[in-house]
Amino acid sequence: MTNSARPALSYWAADRSEPVLNCSVGDALRSAAAAYGARTALIDGGVPYAQRRRWTFEQLLADAEHVAHALLQRFQPRDHIALWSPNSPEWVLLEFGAALAGLTLVTVNPAFQASELAYVLGQSKAVGIFAAPIFRGRDLLGVIGEVRPKLPVLREVVSLADWPPFFASGQAAVGAVVPDLPAVAPDDIAQIQYTSGTTGFPKGAMLRHRGLANNGRFFALAMGAAPGDVWVNPMPLFHTAGCGLVTLGALQTGGAQVVPPGFDAATMLQLIESERGTVTLNVPTMLIAMLEHPDRGTRDLSSWRRTGLGGAPVPVDLIRRAERLLGLHVGIGFGQTESSPYLTHTLPQDPHHAWFETVGRPLPHTEMKIVDTATGDIVPHNTLGEICARGYAVMAGYFDNADATNAALDADGWLHTGDLGTMDERGYCRVQGRLKDMIIRGGENIYPREIEAVLFTHPQVADAAVVGVPDPMWGEIVVAFIRLVAGGATTEEELTTFCRQHLAPFKTPRHWRFVERFPQTASGKVQKFALREQFLTESRV
Repeated sequence: MTNSARPALSYWAADRSEPVLNCSVGDALRSAAAAYGARTALIDGGVPYAQRRRWTFEQLLADAEHVAHALLQRFQPRDHIALWSPNSPEWVLLEFGAALAGLTLVTVNPAFQASELAYVLGQSKAVGIFAAPIFRGRDLLGVIGEVRPKLPVLREVVSLADWPPFFASGQAAVGAVVPDLPAVAPDDIAQIQYTSGTTGFPKGAMLRHRGLANNGRFFALAMGAAPGDVWVNPMPLFHTAGCGLVTLGALQTGGAQVVPPGFDAATMLQLIESERGTVTLNVPTMLIAMLEHPDRGTRDLSSWRRTGLGGAPVPVDLIRRAERLLGLHVGIGFGQTESSPYLTHTLPQDPHHAWFETVGRPLPHTEMKIVDTATGDIVPHNTLGEICARGYAVMAGYFDNADATNAALDADGWLHTGDLGTMDERGYCRVQGRLKDMIIRGGENIYPREIEAVLFTHPQVADAAVVGVPDPMWGEIVVAFIRLVAGGATTEEELTTFCRQHLAPFKTPRHWRFVERFPQTASGKVQKFALREQFLTESRV
């Protein structure tokens, strides 16, 4: 990767040595089918080896086109349709089918509780939802039935248990004339993915076809991917890492994607062995679990050559363990949903002597700068500031939320990430923290205000402050500080149960602290950094 502009300031001009393809996600699928034809593209990793369904690139395109036609019997191009399900081949087929049909896919975490689902469906104006019938023992269709009266725009609910008849509805009858699929422009919105900072409700980032397709390709190239690679993908498909980086990265570099239902260390090791997996993308907690699993020593993992890490701080010791125990080449990336998602990545055999302490350089066609948080001026090399980025992959904005869009995207098109970091003289970036208080637990983004809003509704809670603290397994975990009402009484167990009734399990605080008052600034703002330090000090005693 070259860069002609090397000023003394923390600025990186976009590297244009690789082209940005003017394509949609559907175009990327068609090109891959033409290029790789009979090679394996998709493997169902959720069943025993003998029962695994497999798609070639040509079959993947044909089935995605059937899905597109089935969708267009129910919806119009540009409609928003939601997908609420764990990973499966059907998830991938719906992603590609929606892209070919010109529909916007709204991705939904299957762990969401009823109120979270209702918010996303309502705010996104989704007219349809595809859902798994059951997830971790929960009746997802029952949850949809519970919230549906609050969603007048929602008109179609399709269970993935009814996939065969749905799919068949898109197959043309013998002799029938198949209508053309609609034209889809590269700048059309392919997906709306929900994210937020520490204030307000989640925001729906509108991601363009061009941004998702090219970002996945650039990521795969940065990983050193090649035709014939086998990607075993445990990343949630409802995140850009799963449905963007891996799905579209493997697609455009001729690799096969193995899709397990979710992350399980034993299943991952078994799939890597049985499918001769070569590449993975993980959050650090996943790799830790695989390295520590007792099956690691009994599995033939010799095909596994490279893993990407992102979504949370990457301990240097983890990289060394992966190299020592498995001979893995590790790549590190950084980004956020609003950038489709990756902004930077390290390279195979990276020339930087301390690459493992960085998140790499900006990917092609991504312009980056580090700015002073007070003045907005670009800071000198190795000086802490806010990471800002501009380029093809930056979101179009937040759906139906002009104020949030204007706060994130300035008049010159720069995305203000809210992350604090530095850039050295070679363009390598280090992420040092966040302007906002978002917590990243095992790759899942957690927003303190959302948890605090739930806690405020508890009759015994007068005030609450939620912070993230470092954890060797999860990267960060959630700690809640609680001030009770006068004369109030409750327990940690009661508050945990209360949160689990209203929030996904990963958002529920791990630790609780009861306080009589919060440290505050002169203007009355809670000093969360002081609470965090208080907890860490108590933990060290």
